Parts: sequence; C-alpha cells; structure tokens
Amino acid sequence: MSRDIQEKIAQLTQELNEYNYQYYVLANSVISDYDFDIKLKELETLEKQFPEYKDPNSPTAKIGGDITSKFETARHRWPMLSLSNTYNEQELRDFDERVQKAIGTQVQYVCELKFDGLSISLTYEHGKLAKAVTRGDGIQGDIVTQNVRTIRNIPHQLKHGSYPDTFEIRGEIFMHKAAFLRLNKERAENEEQTYANPRNFASGTIKLQDSAEVAKRPLDCFLYFLYADNRSRIFSSHWESLMAVRSWGFPICEHVSLCNNIDEVLDFVHLWDTQRHQLSYDIDGIVVKVNDFAYQEELGFTAKSPRWATSFKFKAERVETTLKAVTYQIGRTGAVTPVANLKPVLLAGTTVKRASLHNANEIQRLDLHEGDTVYVEKGGEIIPKVMGVNFEKRPENAAVIVYPTTCPECGTPLLRQEGEAVHYCPNEYGCRPQIVGKLQHFIGRKMMDIQGLGNETIETFYSLGLISKISDIYTLKDRKDELVHIERFGQKSIENMLTGIEQSKEKPFEKVLFALGIRHVGETVAKKLAAHFKSLQNLQAASIEELAAVQDIGIRIAESIHHYLKQESHLIELHKLAEAGLQFEIVEKEVVLAGNGLSGKTFLISGVFENYSREELTALIESHGGKMLSGISAKLNFLVAGDKMGPSKLVKAEKMKVPIISEQDLLNMINT
Repeated sequence: MSRDIQEKIAQLTQELNEYNYQYYVLANSVISDYDFDIKLKELETLEKQFPEYKDPNSPTAKIGGDITSKFETARHRWPMLSLSNTYNEQELRDFDERVQKAIGTQVQYVCELKFDGLSISLTYEHGKLAKAVTRGDGIQGDIVTQNVRTIRNIPHQLKHGSYPDTFEIRGEIFMHKAAFLRLNKERAENEEQTYANPRNFASGTIKLQDSAEVAKRPLDCFLYFLYADNRSRIFSSHWESLMAVRSWGFPICEHVSLCNNIDEVLDFVHLWDTQRHQLSYDIDGIVVKVNDFAYQEELGFTAKSPRWATSFKFKAERVETTLKAVTYQIGRTGAVTPVANLKPVLLAGTTVKRASLHNANEIQRLDLHEGDTVYVEKGGEIIPKVMGVNFEKRPENAAVIVYPTTCPECGTPLLRQEGEAVHYCPNEYGCRPQIVGKLQHFIGRKMMDIQGLGNETIETFYSLGLISKISDIYTLKDRKDELVHIERFGQKSIENMLTGIEQSKEKPFEKVLFALGIRHVGETVAKKLAAHFKSLQNLQAASIEELAAVQDIGIRIAESIHHYLKQESHLIELHKLAEAGLQFEIVEKEVVLAGNGLSGKTFLISGVFENYSREELTALIESHGGKMLSGISAKLNFLVAGDKMGPSKLVKAEKMKVPIISEQDLLNMINT
C-alpha cells in the first residue's frame, strides 16, 4: 500500500512539474486549469497524509513557473504569489467565513476580472518606468523591460500626480482575441508554430529576444495592484489605490466592483460567467480581494498565496457532439493536419463544426473511433479542441481512427522527422495542395505582392496547366493567346496581372527569400538571413553551423534551409527565377553613416518612396537616434510623406501642425 502511495505522489509530482514547465516557460497549455487544480489538490491531500514521501521540488510548494536562461533576472521586493482557486459558490462562501472569523466583522471586497495572460511587475522611479519583471518562480523573474516598453498602453512617463517616488504596480499582459486570430492565421499560412490561445501567444511574445519583433505584436496590459513603502499611509484601501493609479495614467479595467458582502460578490461572478464571451479578451474567472489594506495585513499570507484574496475560476465551457469524420489538410510544405468534422454544436456563443486534432499522437491519445461522442472545448475561448471521448456512448464495433500512412491527396508515403510530431508528404511537385499553396504563398501581400494575380486565379491557372511551379508565373507574358480565352479574364485584367508580375522583380532579396516558402522560414527569419548573408550565393555556401549561428535561427531552421538549398529541383527553380530577374542579393544603397543627428526627434512614415523602402527608412531613422511613432499625435515631430499617402493622415498632420517632409528632406537632415 505504502509503495503505491509513494509511486502515486512521485507520478503526480512529475506530471505537474512538467505541466508548469510547459505553461510558464514554453507558453504551452497541455491541460485545462480545472484538471491541473484537481491533480494539484489530490497531490496536496496525499502529501498531508504521507509527508515522508513529499518531494523537495513538489509543485505544491511552487508559486508560479520557472525563470528562463535568456534574460537577466531580478528578485521581487514583494513576492509575486499565486492565488488560491475556488470553483463553486460554497467554496467562495467558505472563504468569506474564514475572513470574517479572522477579522471579527463583515468586510468589503473588490471584485476584478481574472485576465488570462502573463503576470508582470512594473517598477516606477520618479514617474518613469524603470524595470519590468515577469512572475518567474514568484521570488525572482526575468527582466523584460525593453519588451514591455513596446506595449502601447503602458506609460513610460506618468502624468503629474501625487505618486510615491518609487513604487511597484502589477498587472497582466494579454492579447485581444481578434489580434490573436489574425496573427495565428498569418503564422499558419507561413507554416510557423501557432499558439493554442492568446495567453500562450502573449507569453511567447514577451519572452522574445528581439524587442522589435515584440513591437509588431499588439499586446495590451491591465494593471491591478500597487505596492509601495508606507502604502497604507497614502491609501486606506485597495479600491482607493485603484482609482488613484488610474488618474496617474495607468490602464485599469473598467469592469471592477466594490462589494459590501459576499452576496454582491456572487452577483458579480454570475454576471461575468454569462457575459465573458462578449469581451474582446479572455478571462478565466473573477478575483476577489479584501478591500481594506489594514485587514489585508492582518490576514497575511500562506507560503503560496495571500489569505485576503482568492479567485473564482470559471469552468471552460464543454459540450458533447458526434464525430462525423476525420479529414486531413495538406499545407504548402506538406504538413498533414488532421481535422475533426463534428455534428454542429453551439459552444461559447458560436456554432462549432470543426476542431483541430493536431497530429497522429493526439488521435492516439484520445483513442478516437468512428462515430464517437466527443467532448469539445474552446482553447482560450477561441479555438475548438477535442478534449476527450465519452466511451459510454461509443457505437458497437466502431472502427478505430487510424492516421494514414500515405498522403490523402496524392498517395505518396508520409514521412515523420525525428523529434517532430507532424507527418509530411514529400511529393513537393506532384501534390496539388502543396503546389497551389506554394504558388499562393509566393504571390501574397507580405511576399511578392503581385497585383492582379489572386488565389482564385492561381487555382484556375493550375487547373488549366498554365502554371505548376513558381517560375511559370514569369512565363505567363509569353502565353497571352491562351490567357484571353479564360472566362472572366479580360484584356485589362491580363495587362494588370502582367504589370504586377513585372513589378515583383523589384522586390528586395528578403521578400524573395520569404516568398520561396522554405520550411520554418517566416518573414522575420528571412529578414535576418538576408541581412546576414547579403546574397543567395552566400546563403548556399553556408554550412549548417554557420546558418545556425545567425541570431534566432537555431539548428532546426538551419537544417531546413541547408536541405532546401541542396536539392536539385530547387536549384533548377532558383536558377530560372534568377534568369527572370528576381533579386537574389541585397542591392546596396548609398551609405549614410549612422550617428545621433536625429536624437530626441520622433517620426512617422507613410506612403511609397523612390529610393528606400519604408523598412529601410525606419532602420535609417533609428540608426541616427530617431524614434518611430505609430500614429499622428502631439508627440510627433515629423511626418515623412511619400506617394500614395492616405489623405486622412495628411489632413490630421496639417490640423495638428506637424511638419511634413519628403524622403530627400529626411536624408538632408541626416547628412547635416
């Protein structure tokens, strides 16, 4: 018996530590919060009964996750503790009873939405943001100040106000659902890693090494708790401090409530349990805090959490429905993704017909059979996911769902690379979804941006045998006689398309590299490779080690690039594209030496320019000490205007009396 208990404690400890590592370090949710808490409570109960078997590294003693090896760390002056969780009304009333018993009277509570994001601690000195630190292990965390500075609603400098010289304010970094869906879609189209929910995306973003990349992802933040020396002399309550920090310029969620008793708390809980799906961001519960700071100090802390606060966790909405079939999507790089086709069911306010099954491992883990009744949840309230099977409702003699060994589209045997969960179809030039996907990727807006040639036209041209590989696009000018006979494709459309194809030859090397669709080479990786190697010739000559040495590339991406550039079929295609006139090296512009001549000045770029791309002008401004702004405001010093600039920006700049300068004016400013 004791042996079984010891093994159970060891198993739960190992599982929960791995879940913590996946969640806090790798920003990957592999288990629901509810299931995690159930396992944690089971472990806590066993450890209390059999303390001799408790592991020194037990997750019951952990506050949060771990710190990474990528950033410098800082110790929290006030530990960032976790909150205890409640899942039903009685547990919340029990919390209220414990508080009243300890204090000796009824207390007020502040109720706040529990954001599903990444906890952050911000230190301000004399009104200026001095340091931003993640939760880490609760005692110390990663210093991510530069990344946090890119979040637009976090003030760098506070308004005038009666704030302490030094204080700490804590909050949650998150991503709005719409932004998450847009960015995840872009990553899926580029066959880059996608994220299960906005929380993981936000967490993964804030831990990037390149703050310029962080700035491209629209993160937001709500702040909700103040720490300072002698705080209770400045404010008597949490509610009072919240109202004050809002007046200082901090983003405080509008959905907060001061409640006089536990019944009012439960009213707030019930309200948001039903209305949470109407928010533009994710919440997973309600945080309940004793309002009076003196009472908070009297109640104190346990080793893991404050006794004066708790969270009510909403259960993820889960529904049952029937699995109609499993189909398989083939991406442009050959990745095969299984999809569960479901009997339509209403879930979290939307009708769900399909859900991702991720890979063969997931199908095996779920033990899926044909016609199964499955449990479906929305990961992060957005992406439907099959969580399990109701085995009691399984049809008799139901056949096991078996992941295919050959491509469902072309019949080619599938491959699975060591260390990866995804299967691939290697038939790059004979599998329709791959061919069409590569062509559509190549012409995309962020790639070659070929005007007049859209996804539907690519499908049509492929079906008619006009194109089957990227280089065929540049032979269409010689096939005008065939193009004019295509239905709904007139002379004007043909001329616009051919003009767009010709103009694409001017796209810089980094765009061409991205457009080729090399596995694992997204927009950012393509920019770094182009900047480092300068030309395709240099890239081809590089070893795997030399490729991996480039910042943020790594061995997996390096091997993918090296393999692509050594294949005969790719070399033939690259030669044809070079002959067509595509840019396979960086065209060096007139060198303007870096300096600090633009220091203290702010710029906004809009329109199309003659000598430089907008990205190049941005780099030029920043290399000379200037700062880029995202919009026209009182803080803007110069609007750099090119052709095709939107009239609204021009009107707004003139109205606010912002100086409007040309590309040449900017270069003159730098040279002088």
